[in-house]
Amino acid sequence: MTTLLLPPANQIPLETKARTLSLLERCSDIKEVEQIHAQMIKKGLVLDTIPISRLLSLCVMSNSGSLSYARAIFDRIRRPNIFMWNTMIKGYSNSKHPEESIVIYQMLHNSTPINAYTFPFLLKACTNLSALEETRQIHGHIIKYGLGDEVYAANSLLHVYAKYGRISSARRLFDRIQSRDTVSWNSMINGYAKSGEIKIAHELFSQMPARNVISWTSIISGYVGCGLFKEALSLFHEMQVAEIKPDNVALVSALSACAQLGALDQGRWVRSYIDKNRIQVDQILGCSLVDMYSKCGDVEEALSVFTKITKRGVSVWTAMITGFAIHGRGREALEFFKDMEKEGIKPNHITFTGVLTACSYAGLVEEGKCLFKNMERVYDISPSIEHYGCMVDLLGRAGLLKEAEEMIKRMPMKPNAAVWGALLGACRIHGNYELGRKVGKILIEMDADHGGRYVHLASVFSAAGKWDEAVMVRRLMKDRGVSKLPGCSLIDLNGSVHEFLAGDQSHPQAEEIYRAWDQIVERLRQEGYIAETESLLLDLEEEEKESAIHQHSEKLAIAFGLISSKPGSTIRVVKNLRVCKDCHSVTKLISKVYSREIVVRDRTRFHLFKDGCCSCRDYW
Repeated sequence: MTTLLLPPANQIPLETKARTLSLLERCSDIKEVEQIHAQMIKKGLVLDTIPISRLLSLCVMSNSGSLSYARAIFDRIRRPNIFMWNTMIKGYSNSKHPEESIVIYQMLHNSTPINAYTFPFLLKACTNLSALEETRQIHGHIIKYGLGDEVYAANSLLHVYAKYGRISSARRLFDRIQSRDTVSWNSMINGYAKSGEIKIAHELFSQMPARNVISWTSIISGYVGCGLFKEALSLFHEMQVAEIKPDNVALVSALSACAQLGALDQGRWVRSYIDKNRIQVDQILGCSLVDMYSKCGDVEEALSVFTKITKRGVSVWTAMITGFAIHGRGREALEFFKDMEKEGIKPNHITFTGVLTACSYAGLVEEGKCLFKNMERVYDISPSIEHYGCMVDLLGRAGLLKEAEEMIKRMPMKPNAAVWGALLGACRIHGNYELGRKVGKILIEMDADHGGRYVHLASVFSAAGKWDEAVMVRRLMKDRGVSKLPGCSLIDLNGSVHEFLAGDQSHPQAEEIYRAWDQIVERLRQEGYIAETESLLLDLEEEEKESAIHQHSEKLAIAFGLISSKPGSTIRVVKNLRVCKDCHSVTKLISKVYSREIVVRDRTRFHLFKDGCCSCRDYW
C-alpha cells in the first residue's frame, strides 16, 4: 500500500490551496470529490494537512461523500493527526457499521494523543451498538487520560448510561461532574423519566438552574410514558407560560396525552398552535394529529388532517386505518388499506393489527380471514400474538367460538391472557357457559392478580343463570385479596378534563350532578326504561342494584355534560373499562330524548350515540 508522509510544512502556493479548498466547499457529488482528489495528488496537496483534512471530512460527513472512499484516503496517510482520527470515528459512529469506530479507536489508542472530542463520537457508536462493556472500558480511558472533568466527554458518557437504564451509574457520574451544563441535567432527567422514576426526574427538573426546550420535552415525554397524561398537559401549559417554544417532540407528547385523555379541546389548541406558528407537519407530527383526532372521537377531522399530509408513510396510513377501526368503520378501513397499497406503501405489523381490528369490530369475518391468510403469503409478515388475538376476537364476536378455540390451539406461540380474554368475552356475549368456564379458569390461573378475569368469568356464569358459580368466583376473588379496577370516565369541557369514578362524590358539583341524574332517570322511565341489573352482585336487593348501576362513572360524566354544555352540543366521554349493557341502553335513550350526540370511548372502541341508536349496532 502506498503511504503519504505529511511534512511539517510545504512549499505549495497559497492561491492553489485556497482554490482547492473553495472547490471542496462547492462539491456536490462523489464524482467531483474524486476529480478534486486527483488534482490534489497531482499538485502535491495531499501532503498538506489542511486540504487533506478537509477532503477527509467532506467524504465522511457530507451527502456528496463516501465513507469507504474516506477510509481509502485515511489508510494512505502515514501520520494522521487527531482531527483526522476523530473524523473517521465520527463518520463510522453515524454509519451502518458503528463497530468500526471502536476498531479505529483501538488503532488510535496506541499512536496519537487523544483529546476530549474523541470520546463523544466513540460513545455514540457504543450507544448504537448497545455496547455497555465497551462503554465501561472507555469510561476508564477517559479517567486515565485526565478527561473526567471535561464536561463534553462526561456528558456523552452520562447519555449512554442514562439511555440504557444504568441510572445508578449515570447518577454517580452526574454527582461528580463539577461544571454541569444543561446537557448534563437533561440527560439525567431523560434517564430517570425513561426508567419510570418520574418523581426523581421532576425533582431534578425543578432544581435545574436553567431549562431549555429539551428539558421541558424530556419531562413532558416522561410523564406521558408513565401514563400521567393530565400532569403532562399541565407541564405543557407551564412551558407556554415560560415562553419556551415547543419542538416537534414536545408537540407529539402533548398530542399523545390529549389522545389518551380524549381531551379534544386541548388537542385542537395544539393543532392551532402548529398552524399559527407555521410548524412543518412531518410524518411523526402528522401521525400524532391523526391519532389524536381519532382517539378524541373526531374521525372526520382526522381524515381532514390525513388528506393534507403530502408525504404519507406507513405510520400515517396506519393511524388513519386504526382510527376507522376503533370507530367501527370497517369498510372504510379496508378501502384505505387498498389505497395504501396502490400508493406503493407496504403495510407493517401495526397496519395489520389495525385492519384486522377493523374487521373484528365491523363483523367482516371473511375479509379478516383473507387478510390474515395473506399476511405471510403475500406480504411476508409472520403473524404475531397480537394478530392471533385480533382473529380470535373476530371469530368470537361473530359467534364462531369453536373456530376461535381451534385457532388458539393452532397458534405457533403460547397464547397470552389477551388472547384467552378475547375468547372469554365472546363466551359472555353468546352465552356459551361450558367454554366460558374452561377459558375463565385458564385465565384466572394465568393472571391471578387481575380482577377483571374474575369479574368476566362471574359475568359468564350470571348470563347463563349459574348464580352459585358466579358467587363462588367473586368469593374467590375476595379471598385472594384481588380488587376490581374501578370504573373511571373522563369528559373534556371547555379545555378542562373532569374525572369521575363509579359512585364518585368528590366533584365540586357532585350534588348538582346526582340531582340531574335522578331527573334524567325519571324522564327515561317515562320512555319505558327499565334498569338492566342481571349481571350485578347477587347479595344486593333489586333496589340497591339499580342504585349501584346508576352510579357508573360514564353516567355521572354524561349528567355533568348535559348540565354544563350548550343544548345540542356533542358530549364526549372516555372510559377505562368496557361499557356495560345498561349504560349502553341508557346512553342510546338519552341521545334520543335530549337530542344530543354522545361519543363514548370505552376500553377498546368508540360508540357514537345518536337519535337512540349506536354506531356499533349493538355489536360490541
